[in-house]
Amino acid sequence: MKGLPEDRAISFAEYIIETGATVRETAKEFHISKSTVHMEVTKQNVLYGQ
Repeated sequence: MKGLPEDRAISFAEYIIETGATVRETAKEFHISKSTVHMEVTKQNVLYGQ
């Protein structure tokens, strides 16, 4: 998945919130690894204090 990390993190977070998906399910939906989902979402939370 291409794009800015902030945009990717928002997309992942919105998908998780709206569907109740797990990190594993989110990774499968976006065709990326679980580690990438976790890294992007937690990294953005740390950077923006959310």
